[in-house]
Amino acid sequence: MTTMLAGDSVPDRVDVLTQAVPFDRSRWLPLLPNHDWWPTELDECPKVAGRHRVDRRTVFDISHRSGTTEGRRHLLTAALVWGTGTKAQSVARRARVFAESSPQGIDTRLETVLGILREKGAVDAYYAFNNSQRIRFLGPAFFTKVLYFAGHDQPTGPWRPLILDRFVARSLRSIDTDAKWPGGGWRTPHYSRFLSLAHTCAQEADVLPDQIEAALFVRGKLLP
Repeated sequence: MTTMLAGDSVPDRVDVLTQAVPFDRSRWLPLLPNHDWWPTELDECPKVAGRHRVDRRTVFDISHRSGTTEGRRHLLTAALVWGTGTKAQSVARRARVFAESSPQGIDTRLETVLGILREKGAVDAYYAFNNSQRIRFLGPAFFTKVLYFAGHDQPTGPWRPLILDRFVARSLRSIDTDAKWPGGGWRTPHYSRFLSLAHTCAQEADVLPDQIEAALFVRGKLLP
């Protein structure tokens, strides 16, 4: 895979951590179960062109509280905000997570999956989120964000959790010709293969795995 990525630029870790996305607080707050789900760190994010922008580093900081119910709520909200942008339609679509499940149901599933992540690792946590602990309208592209922020810097097992979304999958489809990469609905073997490839590439390039994920994301956005 390193050879396959040879023509791509792997970003510095600082560039990965400072990858920022604009958001509109006023669009999110009415869609949350209550204002307690909103992490105050988001209100402290810098503004660019009149809009707050949240970066990966800030979501990582929020994730440090994921050992508590409130902290897990804040992590989920921050991961959704970071992955969504400002379009009203996109925000409404992402916020269906809160409309279609009770706060207690979300709490239970988050606690269970993040416990699995700490005890067994990324692949087992992915399987749980995608099966028995599924949260309606929280698909792999977004629940892998939760896993990533919760576990990348303190991993259990051989692989750190990484984000698998449609752009990463599109990139993998173009370079990993030994596997079939659908546009969505990735099963656990897909995630396991992705982590294995990304970690091998990271080791060979002497970088962290999320730098490889970021390179795949950029590559995937450029592909037709």
